[in-house]
Amino acid sequence: MTQSIRVSDAVPSVETYRRLRTAAGLSDKSPMAAARGLAGSLFAVQLFMGDEAIGMGRVIGDGGCFFQVVDIAVDPRFQGRGYGKAIMVEIMAWLEAEVPPTGYVSLIADGPAKDLYAQFGFQPTAPASIGMAWRPPAIGAGQA
Repeated sequence: MTQSIRVSDAVPSVETYRRLRTAAGLSDKSPMAAARGLAGSLFAVQLFMGDEAIGMGRVIGDGGCFFQVVDIAVDPRFQGRGYGKAIMVEIMAWLEAEVPPTGYVSLIADGPAKDLYAQFGFQPTAPASIGMAWRPPAIGAGQA
C-alpha cells in the first residue's frame, strides 16, 4: 500500500534540516548555523510520508525587495517521483501571494535542477549578471 504525502508549511527542525540536506547531497550546516538560518525563514515547506520528512524547501530574504529560494532537498529514496516539483508548487504559491511587483526572486540551480526551476519561470541571469559567493575562511586557516 502506498502512503500519501502530507504537505506542511512548518519550518523543519534543525535535525530534519541537516538530515535532508546531507541526504540530498547538499553541504552540511552546523547545528548553530542551521538554527540561526531556520529562524530567518520567510516560508518553509516540508513533505512527509507518515511521520518522516522526505523533502523540504525554503524562502529567505528581506520580505520586501529580495527573496531567495533555498534548501530544495528530497531524500534520495524518494527522488524521481515529482516531490521536488511538489515542493516548488508550494513555494511558487507563496511567492505569487507575497512578493511585491518590484520584488526580486533568485536561486542558485545546481546541475540538472535548473530544468526543474525553468518549469516555474526561472531563467538564467548570465551574461547580464552572474552568481557570486563569499565564504568565511575555514577554521584552522589562521583562525582561532
